[in-house]
Amino acid sequence: MVAKITIPKSIEAALNYNEKKVQKGIAYCLHAANYLKDTKDMNFYQKLAGFERLNSLNERASTKTLHVSLNFDPSEKLAESKLLQIAFDYMQKIGFGEQPYLVYKHEDAGHPHIHIVSTTIKNDSSRISTHNIGRNQSEKARKEIEQTYGLIKAEKQQQLRSPGIKPMDIKKIVYGKTETKRSISNVVGAVFSSYKFCSLPEFNAALKQFYVVADRGKEEGRIYKNRGLVYRVLDADGNKVGVPIKASSISCKPILDNLEKKFTANQTVKESLKPFVKVKLDECLAQSPASIKELMNYLKQKNIYTVLRQNAEGRLYGITFVDNQNKCVFNGSDLGKGYSVAAIQSKLSNHPIENAIRQDEKESSHSSSAVGKGMPISKDKEKTVFVSASKENLLDVLLTAKEQFGNTPYSLLKKKRKKKRKNSNS
Repeated sequence: MVAKITIPKSIEAALNYNEKKVQKGIAYCLHAANYLKDTKDMNFYQKLAGFERLNSLNERASTKTLHVSLNFDPSEKLAESKLLQIAFDYMQKIGFGEQPYLVYKHEDAGHPHIHIVSTTIKNDSSRISTHNIGRNQSEKARKEIEQTYGLIKAEKQQQLRSPGIKPMDIKKIVYGKTETKRSISNVVGAVFSSYKFCSLPEFNAALKQFYVVADRGKEEGRIYKNRGLVYRVLDADGNKVGVPIKASSISCKPILDNLEKKFTANQTVKESLKPFVKVKLDECLAQSPASIKELMNYLKQKNIYTVLRQNAEGRLYGITFVDNQNKCVFNGSDLGKGYSVAAIQSKLSNHPIENAIRQDEKESSHSSSAVGKGMPISKDKEKTVFVSASKENLLDVLLTAKEQFGNTPYSLLKKKRKKKRKNSNS
């Protein structure tokens, strides 16, 4: 059993996540513990009210929500009564047995699992500490429950879900033909036979995590024009190193023609695996990552390897997900509009546009100091500031009145008429 604990920012967000799945018919609320009513007799707001009543007792606590998922091996077919007993034992062991909590059974993944939502605020307004709860209370409870119910241990599950392909040791590899070929052949053969991909970039996304790349060479080159393909070793920075190995010399024959046959055959197979990746993505995004890097770390914990696609200027234009559990590769946009790199960036806590503006401000200040030293400012940098700024900021600049501190031209000054003096003799 694998237990995962998250501390969402609000109880409503955690509850909403589970209830939306209930509405879609891919989850069920099995039990409402320590509530006055049974779960079937309560709507969303009544469930929420049970938590908010306690949360209102403590205004000082910044985090008041506990969201747990208990994940079981795909081979374990557990009855609902057993799932509820496991949930009860787990909550007792981590110190939440007297708290109100809801148990949801999810059916949208390749393995049985339940989610538990609760509050950290007690009836006396004190807060249950969640500091290191995963490493301490949860880990101890998990091991005891595995022993009691005869469940497959978490360590064993991790082994079963691992890619099963050993990445090459870049430090030890000898750039002679025999060693390089043997190492590349092992990786390419395993990925070629077991992963589902529909393009060469997707195939390379799966290979990259094992420090290998399929290379067609430059478009004007002989290899590319003859539809050739070579495989090369990548170093830790993604640079091609060592001796290239011809695709035709590898036993599984991962040449371009055979790869293209795989692309076509994998189209229908991949479609059925989309929901599994989307569920993991949703769970990671629900943890409110502050950056793409943090999201990638969350996904790594769920055995998903992420590849960011950038153009020659370093601009991020795409994202690819390699699900090592189901051995399938998806571009973000293929999963749906909500999973493209632009949509994902818009959901992050640290909005990319704000970062771009801060970076442009740094460049602008750097350029200003360069002018002071007699260095020219390139026109390109000036353009970058305007491109990175949002439309609203640009509109403000255009419509805001600008103060003028320079002298007004003499020609625009209104001349004062001299008053005629009255003739004192008249």
